Amino acid sequence: MTERFAVIRGGEVIGRITVDRAGADLLVEYAVDDNGRGARLRERITLGDRGIPLAWEIDGTSLMGGPVRERLQDGTWECQADRGRAPAGAGRLYLANDTSPYSSGIYARAALAHGGAVDVLPSGRLTLEPLRQVLLGERALQAYVLGGAGLLPEFVLLDADRRMVARLGGTLMLRELVVREDHLDDADDLAALDTTLSIEHLSLVGGQVRHTCDSPVRIRDVRIFDPRTLRLGDPHSVVFYRGMITSVEPDAPGTGVEIDGQGGTLLAGLHDMHAHNSLATGLFYLAAGVTTTRDMGNDNDMLLALMPRLDSGELPGPSIVPSGLIEGRSPYSARIGVIPGTLDEALGMVRWYAERGYHQIKIYNSVDPAWVEPLAAEAHRLGLRVTGHVPAFATPDQMIEAGYDEIAHLNQLMLGWVLDPGEDTRTPLRLTAMTRAKDLDLASPQVRRTIGLMRERGVGLDTTAVILERLMLSRAGQVQEGDQAYLDHMPVGYQRYRKRTFVPNPADGYDEAFSRLLETMASLHAEGVELWPGTDDGTGFTLHRELELYCEAGIPAAEVVRRATLDCARHLGRDHMSGSVARGKRADLILVDGDPTRDISALRRVRMTVKGGDVYFPAEIHSALSIAPFTVPPPVKGASW
Repeated sequence: MTERFAVIRGGEVIGRITVDRAGADLLVEYAVDDNGRGARLRERITLGDRGIPLAWEIDGTSLMGGPVRERLQDGTWECQADRGRAPAGAGRLYLANDTSPYSSGIYARAALAHGGAVDVLPSGRLTLEPLRQVLLGERALQAYVLGGAGLLPEFVLLDADRRMVARLGGTLMLRELVVREDHLDDADDLAALDTTLSIEHLSLVGGQVRHTCDSPVRIRDVRIFDPRTLRLGDPHSVVFYRGMITSVEPDAPGTGVEIDGQGGTLLAGLHDMHAHNSLATGLFYLAAGVTTTRDMGNDNDMLLALMPRLDSGELPGPSIVPSGLIEGRSPYSARIGVIPGTLDEALGMVRWYAERGYHQIKIYNSVDPAWVEPLAAEAHRLGLRVTGHVPAFATPDQMIEAGYDEIAHLNQLMLGWVLDPGEDTRTPLRLTAMTRAKDLDLASPQVRRTIGLMRERGVGLDTTAVILERLMLSRAGQVQEGDQAYLDHMPVGYQRYRKRTFVPNPADGYDEAFSRLLETMASLHAEGVELWPGTDDGTGFTLHRELELYCEAGIPAAEVVRRATLDCARHLGRDHMSGSVARGKRADLILVDGDPTRDISALRRVRMTVKGGDVYFPAEIHSALSIAPFTVPPPVKGASW
């Protein structure tokens, strides 16, 4: 028996799964190709009693080409993240570390056979809860929510024989659907169902963790970060009402609702300047103290529908400043934003973005470099900024001269200094070539010319250093420095995911090259080039690490805090309403334990986030997401929530 599945992103098929079944034995072939990257895996699985795999062999390559060799046999397993042996007679379900999405169907069947919950290896418990029946075409399917396998719940649709028809959800950022090919014509309906189920789940959790108040709320005994002086003041009280800060005064008791800051630091909400928002990212951002994100490319219909629901508080999440992505058509195209076929179509999309209030356009890898100058001119005419990757076969200097106001990603800038003519950055080379940075002379004429152009024309850099660290320094079985502060609080599936190697030949100079990346950041900062902290991730935790890397590059912590608050707000044209704690500004606030102007890592200890006057306690959010809390909420008096 053979089953075939399609992997869909942005409405296009980007991968395939083929499952050949012979009795209890399965052969799974999985391949994805999107944005010049994707996993390629072959899995051999033998199922035992009640769907528990007795043997599982996985070979191939992961997302960025890193080698995969994973084995389960007789209760003993070995993978990139760890190795171990199950206790005798345990009967636990093994959670594969590098696997295809088809594993969700295996997990769901096993959980059903065990009454809806099953203990898993290496630790934890997997649950499967029925949601509702779904009519797909003329076939009735049962929708379940699968929890415990990863960071997010997955929605799994099973047919009457308990075989997987589709897997929805489970991805933090860009939507991915896995659909059995006999239901490929139902992909649009499944995408709509994914949105519906996600909103229902998010609304349920959001309603539990969002606290509102119709009367003024006073936050007492807090030291306020002043971005003008880069210092914390004496203890103050801050009052907000109906989403606005109404009073900032020396600390004193009041009447009504009162939150005791217990001497902590109060500052404006943080910014992530390189986000790809989704329904799932909102809670993670709020728990991390992020109240504003700059979205750097997305499903436009989804994003435009999501933004007002976040702004109203109907759904939990940060305010979003959108960027409109424009990609070119090639075998390596990213399936987000739009892919116009002609320059006229691309110019029309610039106008489309401008009419809908987008902040800027973002040029992507496969865009014809010759298009950039007219696209930038049209964007500037309409009041939009221009940012992006450096398109394949172009250089940063050419893009700056063509009209870029900013460059996205530190590696996109540095590749212009290390690549040979004709090398194609639409492939994983845009990461693997960064090993050459270890030999880069930052005083070379080529580097000096680019930095001079950036300084002369006011061109900034959206760094995303944290995602480069995650990729370049990923090592099998090891926890990176940036993940050590939080990883053991996370669900076990995510812990193991972060202990994988994502790059081929990890010892090939990546450590030395990453040190040169930090030196480049330091040089750019010293030259007055504006650096903007972003993550290209949606967990929130990565923004804290991004800011730590700014400090590791030699930028003082207090300046980094200002950059993540007021400077970002000013860059986005929102400093009149956010970015600092002042009367008349939005109540976008975070309370942290400690002094981040002296120790930037204090930002990891967020005790409370206020977004537009709605109060969230990260400890409650994390508990709802199966994450062990890091802090305790501050004491509250007089509230009815």
